[in-house]
Amino acid sequence: MNDEFDPDTLAVRAGTVRSQFHEHSEAMFLTSSFVFGSAAEAAARFSGAEPGNIYARFTNPSVSMFEDRLAALEGAERCVAFASGMAAILATVMGLMKAGEHVVASRSIFGSTVQLFNNIMGRFGVETTFVSPTDPEAWRQAVRPNTKLFFLESPSNPLTEVSDIRAIAAIAHEVGAWLAVDNCFCSPILQRPLELGADIVIHSATKYLDGQGRVLGGAVLGSKALMEGVYTFLRTAGPTLSAFNAWVLLKGLETLPIRMEAHSRNALELAKWLETQPKVARVLYPGLPSHPQYALAMAQQKTGGGIVAFETVGGKDAAWTVIDQTRLMSITANLGDTRTTITHPASTTHSRMTPEQRADAGIGDGLIRIAVGLESVEDIKRDLERGFSLL
Repeated sequence: MNDEFDPDTLAVRAGTVRSQFHEHSEAMFLTSSFVFGSAAEAAARFSGAEPGNIYARFTNPSVSMFEDRLAALEGAERCVAFASGMAAILATVMGLMKAGEHVVASRSIFGSTVQLFNNIMGRFGVETTFVSPTDPEAWRQAVRPNTKLFFLESPSNPLTEVSDIRAIAAIAHEVGAWLAVDNCFCSPILQRPLELGADIVIHSATKYLDGQGRVLGGAVLGSKALMEGVYTFLRTAGPTLSAFNAWVLLKGLETLPIRMEAHSRNALELAKWLETQPKVARVLYPGLPSHPQYALAMAQQKTGGGIVAFETVGGKDAAWTVIDQTRLMSITANLGDTRTTITHPASTTHSRMTPEQRADAGIGDGLIRIAVGLESVEDIKRDLERGFSLL
């Protein structure tokens, strides 16, 4: 179905499988296991000789429909779904790497991802070197003989830095490594990393894929051969996406194209307005000509996306004042919701990083991140003006 239809259609129709009841909307399969017609059929399923469902830890029709729909949207051969975005990142490393191998990662990634690479994978003998997301040459210089994986977010969290995916993929392939791209901020509607040379795409489905802050989920996508190792980790370790969450995510994907268009439109208008505010030192949004990687963003992405970051004049106290004076926006670290969310990254999403790590990543105490929702932009502006007036 991938080659026949546009993304708007794939988001609604791809992956749908109907049961013997011929339901119109996808069914939710809430079961822990599946019954076989005979001992021979059970043996064939477990051996892999016959396709089909076995046990919901690693096979479930609701989950499979979500996987197939997301794979169609990303242009991937296979998708493996997980209980959360962090579980998806963990599975990528555990499923494809071994002790003694090396990762080169962007220093501008989600704080929990930094902790995963440093404090967890490091204990199991996988070392990580962090480099600038915007300097491809830094990636080349960080390569070791045992480098196996490059990992980045583009745009990054929270500074919306944009990496040259084609250039970094080319370096990875020169040295025999894979490039994994966290595509959470853009979703496949705005960016398809596999088309830009990446080998692996990772999602926190909790964000835009759901779109309404309801459930957790994650996904890893790539070639069938590469995903086999990721799936084997899922089957054994069990960081499983529930059937209920998969069904909710399927419903979320149906509106993903129109939501991403609206998020992007609202975010661009808000970013332009923020640039005119005297209490704002800088605005970071890939859709603004003032963004350092604006040209690259417009070449890789369909729009600038829904995330706006800005630095307040006055540091942490000013940032907290602006946040605390909001009445409309939700003060929460989640993003990708129909409701606009606002957070202070240095004390929330990236608080477990050391001050030195935050400084290297450019995350200052005055930085605020807004995930622009679907409310009136004028109401969002007024919500911020209340805090700005006190600075």
